[in-house]
Amino acid sequence: MSRAQQLYETVWSKFDTDQLFRQRQEMVDRQIAGRDIEDERVLDVMRYLPRHVFVSSAYQNRAYDDSPVEIGNGQTVSQPYMVAWMTQLLDIRDEHRVLDVGTGSGYQAAILAMLAKEVYTIERHRELLESAKARFSELKMTNIFAQCGDGSEGFPDGTRFDRIIVAAGSPRIPGIATSATVVSGRQDGDSSRLTSDSGSDGRHQKW
Repeated sequence: MSRAQQLYETVWSKFDTDQLFRQRQEMVDRQIAGRDIEDERVLDVMRYLPRHVFVSSAYQNRAYDDSPVEIGNGQTVSQPYMVAWMTQLLDIRDEHRVLDVGTGSGYQAAILAMLAKEVYTIERHRELLESAKARFSELKMTNIFAQCGDGSEGFPDGTRFDRIIVAAGSPRIPGIATSATVVSGRQDGDSSRLTSDSGSDGRHQKW
């Protein structure tokens, strides 16, 4: 049984309804697996993690739509497919430590936390960060470490990471990718991976 399944049975299911559960399965089947996402671990997490918990009650009826959803402070939680695509590209392993730049609602960090050993997430809007931390606590996600900051130089304590995901576009390699305190090599000898949800032209970027 996966980590996501275990947490669903013991904790997350109390936040669910039959209707929301069906909507989430349809989201995965049509929007994610129905496109080009094949990583079974990613699909599994997204089937069980209650995405509606990461949006306000005013927008919960849109939580499983094929689009971003507003979360306040001019920010959004990314489209489900984009979350899945970026996560699949990172090829996360159980032993990995991952940096998530731009916590937002916390949904992406929560997905990563079910795949990696540890997730360090940083958000410049304190209000969003505190709401995300409350969700992590409520959902019993104990391997996520969150701090307030701009994220441009990595995590404040100088922790090294195997993977980096950036929830904001950049036309060039962000400063965090060139910092010696941030990126460590993959065990198979390939380069570490950094991915961002959009570039200057609005498309996904991978460095």
